[in-house]
Amino acid sequence: MTPDPDTIGPLAAGSARAADELLGLARACFEEAGLEALGDYTRIACVSPAYDAAWREHGEIGRAARLLAEWFEGRGLERSSVEVVTLGDRTPLLLAEVGATDESRSGSTALVYGHLDKQPPLGGWREGLGAFEPVREGDRLYGRGTADDGYALFAATAAVEALQRGGAGHPRVVVLVESSEESGSPDLPAYLDALAGRIGRPSVVVCLDSGCATYDRLWVTTSLRGVVSATLRVEVLEQGVHSGSAGGIVPSSFRLLRRLLDRVEDSTTGDLLVPELHVALPERRRREIERLAEELGDAAAGSFPSVPGLELSGSSPVERVVRGTWEPSLSVTGVEGIPPLGEAGNVLRPFTALKLSFRIPPGCDVAAAAAAVEARLLADPPEGARVTLTWDAPGSGWEAPEAAPWLEDALREASLACFGRPPGATGEGGSIPFLAELSARYPGAQLVATGVLGPESNAHGPNEFLHVPTAVAVAGCVAHLLRVVP
Repeated sequence: MTPDPDTIGPLAAGSARAADELLGLARACFEEAGLEALGDYTRIACVSPAYDAAWREHGEIGRAARLLAEWFEGRGLERSSVEVVTLGDRTPLLLAEVGATDESRSGSTALVYGHLDKQPPLGGWREGLGAFEPVREGDRLYGRGTADDGYALFAATAAVEALQRGGAGHPRVVVLVESSEESGSPDLPAYLDALAGRIGRPSVVVCLDSGCATYDRLWVTTSLRGVVSATLRVEVLEQGVHSGSAGGIVPSSFRLLRRLLDRVEDSTTGDLLVPELHVALPERRRREIERLAEELGDAAAGSFPSVPGLELSGSSPVERVVRGTWEPSLSVTGVEGIPPLGEAGNVLRPFTALKLSFRIPPGCDVAAAAAAVEARLLADPPEGARVTLTWDAPGSGWEAPEAAPWLEDALREASLACFGRPPGATGEGGSIPFLAELSARYPGAQLVATGVLGPESNAHGPNEFLHVPTAVAVAGCVAHLLRVVP
């Protein structure tokens, strides 16, 4: 049930004026106070441990956590506390708590999630931009981690502050910001175990690490693919030798790798050949995808900086959305053993290693999928080469549960109030391991995944940016949601 309007404060009436006031208060906190600190966070090279083995020595992740904690504490929210928690040698976790406004709301807890670790800089940032230097251009704030996911704490704080300054009620709110999401959240389960008593049992979980198909409404994520990644290494020599002597006699490690990949992927279509990687598309999700494609057309599957003339996979917008959200895919995301062109001599190299990233659909058994891939890649090594496969921590896919009526109403009212349009629903091709973890831990909680990663925002790539008006509107939507959590 939805709380009695008389118990949740003067902004509960739902008038247009009240909605505008709530959004204005969230904007004031986010833009006038949060953006400066978000810029300071952008300057911190808090690269996730998977990409920075010396993250402890560098200290950047800890510095980012302290910056966010100090900013939150400085907002002076009523009944609030914040702590940077560290378990052993794990990455730190920021835990902020805000007590309920009154006794009638104290039995409910809303958990808001974000992360502060970043992807590595990568190259190719355009002139005037850099991964760790914030640059504001109109509505866009450029820099690594601005949208993925540095804005989350600021948006969550702005939501609570707007409610308190506007005199509206809210339940107990817990904001959890982890530091290993970009590495697959390997540290998160240990923190959830250790902090279970402090977190409690949330009535609703709001994840701010997802995307939006457009910037004109609140987008709710209904599914996420999982990920299993591994390093595949093929060795043929103890050391490199002259290619003129060995070429044609010693098999090329690169050629053998190509043959191995053909066991799991059709190189013509990109379709994956391992049955354990596939699931049946639920009919309700197909209908959702068809509605999305009907409204957005080619843009339904996303916008990409493809070269002129490139033919995208999928013959229609519907098929492309399905391929990007409910079909498995393989990407080669890294390579070792191949020198840069300027250093490439006439040498037959001793080995080639590839980083393989398998995106798997919701409902796919991660362990079974990895075992099936491994069986194919390691069986009968081609031409007697030494083949090894080393797995990273996997992440399961996720499908949103059915929303309770109160949540559907709240999301609609929030999107109309803050964006002027009703909400949209879409699946995402990326992974948020946190959601699968929380779904298992709190099966009765309502889960909402949303975010600001929209067209051209380019998370993980060069020129990542935060669309500031969307971040403000999302913060306003979170405020509306917190106001009515039962």
